Amino acid sequence: MLLMPAIDLRAGRCVRLQRGDFAAETRYDVSPEQLLERYRALGASWVHVVDLDGARQGVLANRAIILALASCAGMRLQVGGGVRAAHTLAELLQHGVARVVVGSRAVEQPQEVCEWLARFGAERLCLAFDVRLDARGEPRVHTHGWTAGGTLSLWRALEPFRAHGLRHVLCTDIERDGALAGPSLELYREAVQRCPDLAWQASGGVRDAADLAALAHLGVHAAVSGKALLETRMNPEELRPFLPNASSPASTYATDAS
Repeated sequence: MLLMPAIDLRAGRCVRLQRGDFAAETRYDVSPEQLLERYRALGASWVHVVDLDGARQGVLANRAIILALASCAGMRLQVGGGVRAAHTLAELLQHGVARVVVGSRAVEQPQEVCEWLARFGAERLCLAFDVRLDARGEPRVHTHGWTAGGTLSLWRALEPFRAHGLRHVLCTDIERDGALAGPSLELYREAVQRCPDLAWQASGGVRDAADLAALAHLGVHAAVSGKALLETRMNPEELRPFLPNASSPASTYATDAS
């Protein structure tokens, strides 16, 4: 399983939200470029970048920063937040982004996004479904930066794309995102069992290497971690199995993050 460090951008700064609440924001005194370099030194091969402003507003709001990050050699970026038009997707790919994440548009215009899968290829797109579990434990999809939706189930949302070559799916448990409460293992166990052909990415709640090992055991393809890495809560040596470019000893990360 692959560990994908996350860089969340709001008004050009590195931040983390707690449980998807824009009013519960933590700002970090590190630039996006510095954070990307930190994760490169740690051994990450992929970094997940989210334009939080774009997710809420529907247009890419941190475009210049994202394109600058995409130009950095030796790293592959997966970028999402505000991608609701084919020309935005094409621009990101043309400027070095390796994979683009599509969230709200996949829920609201599934036929259009199926066409994007055919046009750009399944390896260049990742569909993102941000969910909250209802009283029965059913994952319900939320959109527009987690501010809308809540009736459509994750499993129903996936249906239109299964016959169109969908490969990568990022599923975020909103209630665990930024809370350091551990990932929703039952959610991802069910996801892998229902759709074993998909490369599932788990997001929300990762605290330590034990959480990563638990997700790997379930057959999850990748885990996205933001807060735990930003606050250096995980031992770099323990992370090496999940970072293909990691070297030993991983002293650079420890020095940069102290």
